[in-house]
Amino acid sequence: MSHPRPAAAVVLAAGEGTRMRSSVPKMLHEIGGRSLVGHALTAAQGIAPERIAVVVRHGRDAVAAHVTQLDPSVLVVDQDEIPGTGRAVQCALADLDAAAQAQLARSGSPAQDGKVTGAVVVLAGDVPLLDAATLDQLLEAHHADGNAVTVLTTHVPDPTGYGRILREEGTGDVLGIVEEADADADQRALDEINTAVYVFDATALRDALRTLDGDDARRNAQGEVYLTDVLALARDAGGLVRAVATEDTPSVEGVNDRTQLAALGAELNRRILDGWMREGVTVVDPATTWVDVDVELSRDVTLLPGVQLRGTTRVAEGATIGPDTTLLDVEVGEGATVVRTHGSEARIGAGAKVGPFAYLRPGTHLGEHGKIGTFVETKNAEIADGAKVPHLTYVGDATIGAGSNIGAGVVFANYDGVAKHRTDVGEHSFVGSDSVLVAPIRLADGTYVAAGSTITRDVGPGELAVARGIQRNVAGWVQRRRAGSRSAEAAQAALETEDRSDLSPQARAELARLAKEKESGA
Repeated sequence: MSHPRPAAAVVLAAGEGTRMRSSVPKMLHEIGGRSLVGHALTAAQGIAPERIAVVVRHGRDAVAAHVTQLDPSVLVVDQDEIPGTGRAVQCALADLDAAAQAQLARSGSPAQDGKVTGAVVVLAGDVPLLDAATLDQLLEAHHADGNAVTVLTTHVPDPTGYGRILREEGTGDVLGIVEEADADADQRALDEINTAVYVFDATALRDALRTLDGDDARRNAQGEVYLTDVLALARDAGGLVRAVATEDTPSVEGVNDRTQLAALGAELNRRILDGWMREGVTVVDPATTWVDVDVELSRDVTLLPGVQLRGTTRVAEGATIGPDTTLLDVEVGEGATVVRTHGSEARIGAGAKVGPFAYLRPGTHLGEHGKIGTFVETKNAEIADGAKVPHLTYVGDATIGAGSNIGAGVVFANYDGVAKHRTDVGEHSFVGSDSVLVAPIRLADGTYVAAGSTITRDVGPGELAVARGIQRNVAGWVQRRRAGSRSAEAAQAALETEDRSDLSPQARAELARLAKEKESGA
């Protein structure tokens, strides 16, 4: 950065956003896993201003709380009842001046000397694709030319709805900006538009806003205090007003409705995927792959169709994700495979395998070369290196030691209706299929649980736990209790077969009884 550090960045986030048709403030709608105002705040942070101010009004409490959560150092500015972007910036500059004075007072310097000086960057809170690099170029031009105002512009095929840039013939300097509602036919034919991104000299901005103050200055079609009027006022005062045009039109487009939100969300995702592919990530089908802005991917990661990586998900080198997988705030180790899985706030170790059709809930930690298989749900589960939960199992509030194997259909019964309890399975243990482990309980290292058991007491090292009723076969039950059914007919036919070597003693006795009854009847 060859230019001086900007004194402040002002993010305008006071708009109502009625065209969003939503109870959620427009600034809190998201694309790429980040709110609109969050994108603007990230761009502002990227140019390292001394202070950042965010102007709020509609949905004030929700927007202010969200912004403060993102950056506690942000100065939240309340816009009063006077409408317009000019008034919003005036309120912000007043609060920035007050903050500067307070800082000087705390340091022992005369408070009356404290006012913001230098460059003030102003950007809209609903322009999510604007980045710090573009702002940096705008600042570079501003300082190189010694401008009072530098505005970012772009050319569009259809400028309807945008403010038009008025330039001086010959020099190309900016004469001002005219909003469409106030423009004449010739002005509306211009295709260079205002992007609502500016760099102002703080003193020139303060003087111009003072001129705009008052009812007489708000005589326009909207009845608002226009920030765009500052450009003409600064020029009249002898300042240089110039423009920097960007060819990247989507980066300066704003969001006014759900259609624009979706369009810019798709463009942001395209850019994210393009960036990762250039870093060595394979994206098999970009049309069905969505990756949030804060996701981190390593080289040789493969994303198969239908993948959504959200939040702060991290995927290490050589891992394969998908198809049809959604991960939110999940860490995936090197060479792991995650197939048709939904996971959140989980960790998957290197070389591990997950899915298909697995559900990893928060607190799931799968060790290296471990397995969470088909139709397995886990929550607050520590599954150590090499341990396997292959299929049809619920593991909640549990620890499974290294090398252990959990059979099909096992349930870790962790909830008693009032409180949650943990189950600990030691290393190299085996739990047979269709068992229930009733927490709290501990299975020591090297234990076995017989299939179909309901375990309610601890199991010691090397012990076999069997907890099931003794099998009893009741001969003739079907013929007696389901007489006339197809089952009874099939059983009777089997009993009458010549080969009776596979019959149980009870079945042979029943056959003898039936034969005797038949003889008696005859």
